[in-house]
Amino acid sequence: MARLRRITDLGELAGRTVLVRLDLNVPIQDGRISDDTRIRAHVPTIRLLREGGAKLALLSHFGRPGGRVVPAMSLRPLLPALEAAFGEPIGFASDCIGEEARQAVNAADGLVLLENVRFHRGEKANDPDFAGKLAALGEAFVNDAFSAAHRAHASTEGVAHLLPAAAGEAMAREIEALERALGHPERPLAAIIGGAKISTKLAVLGHLARQVDHLVIGGGMANTFLLAQGFDIGTSLAEHDLVETARKILEEAAGAGCTVHLPRDVVVARALAPRVPNRVVPVDAVRDAEMILDIGPESVARLIGVLEEARTLIWNGPLGAFEVPPFDRATVRLAQAAARLTRTGRLLSVAGGGDTVAALNAAGVTHDFSHVSTAGGAFLEWMEGKTLPGVAVLLA
Repeated sequence: MARLRRITDLGELAGRTVLVRLDLNVPIQDGRISDDTRIRAHVPTIRLLREGGAKLALLSHFGRPGGRVVPAMSLRPLLPALEAAFGEPIGFASDCIGEEARQAVNAADGLVLLENVRFHRGEKANDPDFAGKLAALGEAFVNDAFSAAHRAHASTEGVAHLLPAAAGEAMAREIEALERALGHPERPLAAIIGGAKISTKLAVLGHLARQVDHLVIGGGMANTFLLAQGFDIGTSLAEHDLVETARKILEEAAGAGCTVHLPRDVVVARALAPRVPNRVVPVDAVRDAEMILDIGPESVARLIGVLEEARTLIWNGPLGAFEVPPFDRATVRLAQAAARLTRTGRLLSVAGGGDTVAALNAAGVTHDFSHVSTAGGAFLEWMEGKTLPGVAVLLA
């Protein structure tokens, strides 16, 4: 990959106004932020720019207002959390372009938060006129929102063509970790891909089957692969129309020298519910009225052995229905093994995706992984081998 432009490439910033694209699309429950991880991730970028004497105009989207003003999706309620994280007062403009935004930027001593960019249709359309109005508010642009980098929107891609542009610290950290894991990995390289459906990760599976040494398939999508191998999976979640696709992925992997790991034993029950009676059986012993809800202990032990041989790991998606104990056991055990190997320096571990982060948090190992990405779509598209427009525009 070409060199990523960094903040230091922007030169002297003292007294200049820098537009900073953040990802403030944080979860809110009962009017309170339930997880401020994304906000805290931006602290190093804000600190670096402020220490350089720059004034900052902060941009972000929130929700999906569809190009119209939706008061419930205003960024204003985030101000207290941002001020606590960034350590100084922050002004607010009730629009992200136009005279009001310009006045708020001019009046601010340090930081000003501009209203939700998605209140304008020009944002998602990457409209040049809207991008120009954003660019008019600053003298340089820093994108720190890797999680939105797969979208060619005005505030992620369009404005970067109009101002000196660079990646923020969080963005650069994400890209560096992903490049180490997929761009130039130390081998053997293993990938764990879980989740409910093959259809949502077809491109990822196809790309990784040609790139990695070991491909571990778990979650509901493993059931479709088991079906493709002729196993009876009872009432398990599966995509029957993608059985042939699953066979082709297995053939591609074999042709590329990639070993695909599917469960040999599974945890089954008649329903997905807490404390429901369940049993561990070989994959060829699932009864008609049973559903596969996790992989079994023999399979977990075998996969831990794979991790012990690997030097690099990419993880996206849980291995079972981890939200409902006891069907979280395989995910937790494998996560703990990966964390242990990472702590001892034997494994570079990179994980990403909302369910993945939740699973690692539940296992208590998030901070032990080499890198955990909060990005969803951008993380998946990177694993598909796609060029992300919000990154490409920042390359020297």
